[in-house]
Amino acid sequence: MRYIVLDTETTGLEPSEGHRIIEIGCVELINRKITGKHFHRYLNPQRNIDEGALAVHGITQDFLQNKPIFADIVDELIAFIRDAILIIHNAPFDTAFINHEFNLTKKSWKPLASYCQIIDTLALARQLHAGQRNSLDALCKRYTIDNSHRELHGALLDAHLLAKVYLAMTGGQGSLFDESVIMPEKKQITHDISFAHSFSNMQNPLRVIYADNNELELHQQKLKQIASKGQCAWLEENEGNLV
Repeated sequence: MRYIVLDTETTGLEPSEGHRIIEIGCVELINRKITGKHFHRYLNPQRNIDEGALAVHGITQDFLQNKPIFADIVDELIAFIRDAILIIHNAPFDTAFINHEFNLTKKSWKPLASYCQIIDTLALARQLHAGQRNSLDALCKRYTIDNSHRELHGALLDAHLLAKVYLAMTGGQGSLFDESVIMPEKKQITHDISFAHSFSNMQNPLRVIYADNNELELHQQKLKQIASKGQCAWLEENEGNLV
């Protein structure tokens, strides 16, 4: 399965008040592995940035002056995320902004949920950790994910952190291995246009990792060591009797 972890930074809190996206970052996961492939753009919002938002992300209007506008990159964005499952923390916030940007292009873009299934990790975290803080920083601390380099918010940085948080929340197996690049499987992605609000819908089957011959031999040696000190219920003799 192909997942895209997505985050945005904006000029303020409400698209209904004319606020715009100034940064969008996407990180690809395939079969619970971070592939190294990503989509990242800074955008000229063509308006002022609220002081409160600037304090959060530190992205200035001068920096964005020569960056493209959203309409210039929307085709690339849709091509990158289409038919994937989007993972977003507080999804209603980001989807509202993206849908607002779609509308401003004056083209026939459909709502974001028409292109992807969307998983809200904030909703998932609230189910798993009811009554606790579930910000991205709090989740990084809870799952011992290093976010010490996160002095300010950033869409691509936060997408990378959220990818690791999601893997930890839904099993953690992916975090045991190096984030090496792998080739995507040629598999048809289910086009389910819905928000996933239950843990059973969000959780994906874990990959089964089988022990190799060397690991099996070491396992048997350990069992024999245990058996030498007493009974070992897992060790079978050649005749099938338990030691």
